Amino acid sequence: MTLVTRRTVLKGLVATGVGAAAGTSAYGFLYARHQLGVTRETIAVSGLPAAFDGLRIGLLTDIHRSRWVSHDDVRDAVALVMAERPDLIVLGGDYVTWGDRQFVGRAADALAPLSAPNGVFAILGNHDDDHEMPAALAGNGVQVLKDARTHLVIKGEGIDLAGIRYWTRRPVDIANVVRGATSPVVLLAHDPRRLTEAAALNIPLVLSGHTHGGQVVLPGLGPIAARKFPVVAGVGRLQQTAMFVSRGVGTVYVPVRINCPPEVAVLTLKPDASRSAG
Repeated sequence: MTLVTRRTVLKGLVATGVGAAAGTSAYGFLYARHQLGVTRETIAVSGLPAAFDGLRIGLLTDIHRSRWVSHDDVRDAVALVMAERPDLIVLGGDYVTWGDRQFVGRAADALAPLSAPNGVFAILGNHDDDHEMPAALAGNGVQVLKDARTHLVIKGEGIDLAGIRYWTRRPVDIANVVRGATSPVVLLAHDPRRLTEAAALNIPLVLSGHTHGGQVVLPGLGPIAARKFPVVAGVGRLQQTAMFVSRGVGTVYVPVRINCPPEVAVLTLKPDASRSAG
């Protein structure tokens, strides 16, 4: 009975909703995917030194420069980030789609105007190759962290940025990247599923993308394509670890967004007095 009822409902929805679905998809293609905005979020971070209270990180990810995501789209995202004047900028991966070589240089050039007092840092996503894309970014002054860590000193205090590739998943490999860090670590991981490993390593903050926020979020059903992720968009926590996942700038597979606008994010850090980093 449940199966029949479900099938009947679905048939009814198809019969009556084709026009509405077509209209929604057209809106998602023509308008919604271009409705880029700034998401400002304050994140409480366990063990964060007082010197970093108010530190602002600009996060721009998943631009997917392609025939569907233009130079102007990326230029607008860059302009929004720069207008916020963050202390440092993080690029979260997937600069092109399926490593499309014709857009590698174009993606890097569109991101070239990015600058921040404490630097611009990048990681690689599952759509990025391991050589041409990082070389193009580095040629424009971006420090690419491929399973590597860098130490920043801001206001006399240290903080470490650890960046892992999408394919770096084994706990031991992630542990090797952060081993020996004596300052709070911010893990840059394209895939939000790395929250599990970060929490096991007591890493206080993870910045991710990859999900596009689901890209298509259906009323009553939610982001069907992104349900496997522990955090689909925005802030989440596991034990002592906070995570922020950006919906990103571009689109993938289909050039449509529904109930899931593109974004650049500006994250303000504050110490979390309720949690211990130890």
